[in-house]
Amino acid sequence: MRHQRIIQKENCALLVIDIQEKILPVINDSERIISNTLKLINGFKIMNVPVFLTEQYPQGLGRTDSRILSALPDINPIEKKTFSCYGAKEFVDKLKENNITRVALCGIESHVCVIQTALDLIANDFQVFIAADAVSSRKLFDFEMSLRRMGANGAEISLTESILFEMMNQCGTDEFRAVSKLVK
Repeated sequence: MRHQRIIQKENCALLVIDIQEKILPVINDSERIISNTLKLINGFKIMNVPVFLTEQYPQGLGRTDSRILSALPDINPIEKKTFSCYGAKEFVDKLKENNITRVALCGIESHVCVIQTALDLIANDFQVFIAADAVSSRKLFDFEMSLRRMGANGAEISLTESILFEMMNQCGTDEFRAVSKLVK
């Protein structure tokens, strides 16, 4: 039996939240966010685990960063006007259709859309994992406080590499070799 706080790929999904072109330039350590988000996306794809993508009011904040879109050519972003992704009916429907009970989160801004999504998912009995090295805000203090608050309210605060290796559970497989190349 594995510890209940270790992410497992069964009934799991990755949610990429609002990494959009017009806000990305003012986000603290934005290149780290892009790099680690791409590792997560590609790792989840290798393991055949669903990936969802949201955009907050794209008319104002622009489209998702082109590097993220290139990694997800078959995924249509879910447009939302609520800060929480849980307020987007299309997203909630996709979780239910796919029997998702665990959600790994990455994206921006950690103190607005990411935290509200995490708290709403937890309130609705989902297990939530935050890739702390793949979320951020404009201000470092806002980012740090949001991680504390999410952790205090039941989200598992983790890291990109930790999430990927926990989901694989073992080395020596084709998945392990492919994911290992991503994180080097």
